[in-house]
Amino acid sequence: MGDPHRVGVVGLGVISRAYLDTLVGRPALRVTAVADLDAARSAAVAAELPGVEAMSVESLLSSPDVDTVLNLTVPAAHAEIALGAIRHGKSVYGEKPLAADFPAAQAVMAAADRAAVGVGCAPDTVLGTGIQTARAAVAAGSVGRPLFASAVLVTPGHERWHPHPDFYYALGGGPLLDMGPYYLTSLVHLLGPVRAVIGASSRLRAERVIGSGPRAGERIPVEVDSHVSGVLEHASGALTTITTSFDGVTSTAAPIEVHGETGTLAVPDPNHFDGAVRLFELGGTEWRTLPPSAGYADGARGVGLLDFIAADGRRAPRASGELALHVLETMSALLRSSAEGRRIELTTSAKPPALVPLTAAEEWRGEETASAGPAAR
Repeated sequence: MGDPHRVGVVGLGVISRAYLDTLVGRPALRVTAVADLDAARSAAVAAELPGVEAMSVESLLSSPDVDTVLNLTVPAAHAEIALGAIRHGKSVYGEKPLAADFPAAQAVMAAADRAAVGVGCAPDTVLGTGIQTARAAVAAGSVGRPLFASAVLVTPGHERWHPHPDFYYALGGGPLLDMGPYYLTSLVHLLGPVRAVIGASSRLRAERVIGSGPRAGERIPVEVDSHVSGVLEHASGALTTITTSFDGVTSTAAPIEVHGETGTLAVPDPNHFDGAVRLFELGGTEWRTLPPSAGYADGARGVGLLDFIAADGRRAPRASGELALHVLETMSALLRSSAEGRRIELTTSAKPPALVPLTAAEEWRGEETASAGPAAR
């Protein structure tokens, strides 16, 4: 089986708990170190986890006891931490987006190429039974030839529940860069890569009010557009209309719908690992719920890292840097299109990764055998 693959975690905010719950205690993976700008926070987390050392960020990035860095920092720091890990010859798997902007993400991928180390990136929710079952249905011809799709996210914003929501409204934030990766990654899985976009966006509120925690009532500035709409031209010829907004209350629209010549597929929330996939066939009279047919059953945050490590050069990781780069360019192009008032053609592409076979929870929790060598990019 070999030695466990050693992971160091940088950034111990809210999302880190979900990752640690998934990763700690696995036979083929060992969390060896944690780091945060708040040293007291990293010390507290390490104290809860036997055998895990609290380090400074720089010490973790250079530590010989870390093979892959799990980068859970805020978006503005994603590229800096990734480049630091790569500089020390380590693979890196990060939260989405890959970087706060497309040029920084390109720099990360170029550095990884030169260093021959791996880059992986969330979201991994798309590897659960929800999106993977929908993808299998499209591939099987359940809707015939896919012609167009819609993707809709409407929420009043994260400041109502998050105690420190500043980064959602700063560089690298906003509804598109924050939540868009779930939708766009799913759309690439379902319909293939994007070749061009047209976008429009707005920012009608200059500030938000924190609604919970020790800073409740504090006003924070909005530095990015809080509503983004657009049209995606897929390389296949299919079109997607997308809306992501922190300015509404809710929506009755399905998170994603795929419309084909012989049917319509309603796809569940891509921010979740599961959910009902429903099909309405041409000539039918009602929606039919499809049984799960693909994906990691009962998935949880971190399964993408497990998949990334298990790939180990034998196959392409499903939550890859290439896919994250293409998704980030798509989002960046939508914002640029909005600012410039024109259609933008993309420079990147990405093949949809291999479909995840239906994998029982006990199987992926046992995970594939992985060595301690660098994961494939």
